[in-house]
Formats: sequence, structure tokens, C-alpha cells
Amino acid sequence: MKARQLEKLGIPAALAKPAKWAASAARQDGQSLDEVKGKLKQLVDDPDALLDDLYFRGLAAEMSKYQRIEAARRQFADQPPRAEPAPYRQWGADLDDNAVKQMDNACRLPVAAQAALMPDAHLGYGLPIGGVLATRNAVIPYAVGVDIACRVKLSVFDLPPERLDSHRDQLIHALEHETRFGMGASFVDRGGHGTPREHAVMDADWSVSPVTQRFRDKAYAQLGTSGSGNHFVEFGTLTVDDEQARTMGLEQGGVYLALLSHSGSRGTGASVCEHYSRMAMLMHPELDKQMQHLAWLEMDSHEGQEYWAAMNLMGEYASANHACIHDAIARSLGAEVLAGVENHHNFAWKEMHIDPDSGEEAELIVHRKGATPAGAGVLGIIPGSMATPGYVVVGKGGAGSLDSAAHGAGRVMSRKKAKQSFRWNHVKPVLEKAGVTLLSAGLDEVPGVYKDIEQVIGDQSDLVDRVARFDPKLVKMAPPGERAED
Repeated sequence: MKARQLEKLGIPAALAKPAKWAASAARQDGQSLDEVKGKLKQLVDDPDALLDDLYFRGLAAEMSKYQRIEAARRQFADQPPRAEPAPYRQWGADLDDNAVKQMDNACRLPVAAQAALMPDAHLGYGLPIGGVLATRNAVIPYAVGVDIACRVKLSVFDLPPERLDSHRDQLIHALEHETRFGMGASFVDRGGHGTPREHAVMDADWSVSPVTQRFRDKAYAQLGTSGSGNHFVEFGTLTVDDEQARTMGLEQGGVYLALLSHSGSRGTGASVCEHYSRMAMLMHPELDKQMQHLAWLEMDSHEGQEYWAAMNLMGEYASANHACIHDAIARSLGAEVLAGVENHHNFAWKEMHIDPDSGEEAELIVHRKGATPAGAGVLGIIPGSMATPGYVVVGKGGAGSLDSAAHGAGRVMSRKKAKQSFRWNHVKPVLEKAGVTLLSAGLDEVPGVYKDIEQVIGDQSDLVDRVARFDPKLVKMAPPGERAED
């Protein structure tokens, strides 16, 4: 069939080629021209009715998606930004002007309800890192982030901290062999050789999205790996007093040997973000260039539901990733875990908050991109850098912050600038003074690229209380030259 015939039947130009292929295959199988035209007409009127048709099912799925996108385009084509930006508060001084501008843009979205900017804020895609955004009936893939459900996990071992000196080689071996670092890092090579980690998350329903279904095997091979960028696994000392020890589930205070890790949902999570961000942008051509990465999916849309299910699966997967790392290292040391804390920071939650526009409590979608949940009594971890402490904290809850806090020290310069600004011979004395042995890392992750963690924690004293202090001693990150994936 010719393009003009297809156009008369209502087939959009974007689907003309696959429509020709489907029609040709059906004709070759003996279907009459009238039968084929009838199915093409049905494809336009009710594509879902042909999802089981041998020749037209693929085209039917594409047509269904195309029609949803076009409907969204029409729905939002003339929808203006908010007349007044959604209210938001910021914590900390001297925040990156670009991050502040990004938050200002986010608060102009028609779906925006309320926002907050944490003291570790810096430039990100769409929403700044350290940005918290509550929306009404909408999820923004880039406001969740590329590394969906990226998180930190702390395990406190029943081993004395003196092992950092007496059994240093054993601890180093555990860091070097019980996880993998770098882009594409995996426990299975390209030839299919290797032994992947095992976890019940791989028995979950990976068909919730075509993306998770397609990349399930990749996720399985990467389970228990740590990736690149600012991801790390490190041993250190955890110092906690008797009173706060009980908050963490420890019997008494003191100094403990602890393991801290930071990573997320690896390549599969990035693919989920890429796919649904592209879908959101297609649905919102009305957004100008600087706002495109804030494109959203309606929560009750097919794509919104699919993304939400995929995001939650990536949350389970990221948690499993850390569990595999910590379990493998504990086994290699013959150690028992006395206590642990875990929280994620690139995610969206359905939460009840006061909607500023109505003044009434309502369910909002709270995006925390590089921000830690900090509701009243909620434990979290805020790391510093490879040579500065991190803190276990307990949230105080705060309506202005949407029950959030910073997720780390926060960068003060780009990776490119960091590589231009630092040399290892200047960094090594800093590490030695802090008593840190660095096994591998790039110059773009040295302490000087981060804000003062003490200032960041102090700037949010109304949001969290310190519970314990973690001091890194043996640090493993991706080797130099690795492209960041955070």
C-alpha cells in the first residue's frame, strides 16, 4: 500500500513504514486488500483490538502508544506554567546559582505543589541534585534521577576496629574481590562466563515494563556491583555514645568496625530513566529547552503507571545490590552484623502533606533527587568525602523540607574542573592526615571537590540530629579514567 492510501485510512506518517510491512505480510499470507484495509482502519479506531493479531500486533502496540502521546500533547499544549511559582524553602548559604535557577523552573510547572532545596544542592538534569519536589498526580523521571534508587547502606560488624591495622590485607581483599567497580561492571563477562550473585529480587515480576523485561539478564549479571562516579565501598570506624547506640539498635556505645557503600540500580535503572524521560518529553513539547528535563508523566496514564512500577522494582533491585555486597563481605570476614542503616535518595514517594494551594492534606508525589528521607524518627546516612566523616542522622520531620535532608556533602565543582584543578601529589597528604588508604578512585572524587560536611550538617540542624560518626579508612571507588554514571 502507498503512503497516500495509508494517510487516508488515518495511519500517521511516523508509522507508515511498519504499516506497509504489516500489510504486505498479511497480503502475502492470502488476506484480501479489503481485509487488510479493514484491519488498518480498525488499527486507527481501536488498536488494542489487534494486539493478538499475527501481523498487526506490533503495529497495534505502536499505534496505541502514538495515540496516547498525541492525546497528552493536545491536553497540555495550551497549559501555561503556574501564575505564581510553587512555594519552596532552601537550606544553606552560597548555593549554586544554576541549582537555584533549576529549582525556580521546577516550581513553575503546572503540576508543582511545593519544593525544598537542601544545603548540598548543585546542578543536575532538570531538578538539581539536593532538590525535593512535590507534584500533583505526576511523576518526573529526571526528578527521580538517572541512577534510580541510588542509596547508602551501613553495616556495623562484631569485629574490633583494630582490625583496620591488624587485618588490613584481609579487609582490602574483601573490597577488591566481593564487588566490582566501573561502567558495565559485572560478575559475568561478555562470553557468559562467571557466577552472578543470587538474590530473591531476581524472582520479582520483571515484566512490569518492557525496559526491565529486556534488561533483566543484565541486571542479574550486575547484581552486587558498585559502578563508577561517586559510588564507593569503604571500611571505617563508627563512633556512637551509649544513649544514641540504642537508637541504632546497638547494645552499647563505643567505636565499631563498619562498612559503608553507595551505589544504585546500575545500567538497568539508567535505561528505565532514559526510556521514560524520552516518553515524557514527547508528551510535553510545550516545555521550552531549559524545562525539557522536567517533563512529567501523569500518574494515571499507561506510561506513568509503567514507570512507577519500574521505578519501584529498581528500588528493590538497588537494595538487593547493597545486600549482596554487604553479605559477601561479611561472609569473607566471618563477621556478624550487629546493626545497620540504609536509605535511598533518587526516588519518588506517595506521601501525605499539606497542599499549599488548598491548605488541606493531600497525597503528593515527593521526588527526592539527591535528598534523604528525614521524617520524624527516620534514620539515615549522610556521607562526607573519602577523607571526611559521614553521619548517621535521625530525622526531625519538617513540613518546609517535605521531611527531607541532604544526601551528602555536595559537589562544589564539575568533574571536568576537578581533573583540571587537582593532582594526586597534592591529595595524598590530605588522605594521609585523615588516616585513609585509597585503593582506587579518580581525581574527580577527591575531597576538594566537595563542600565542608560539617557546614552541610550544621545548615540543616533543624531537620536532623546526629546519631553517630563514620570515619572512612579503607576506600574503594572506580579506577581513574572511568566515566561517571551517577
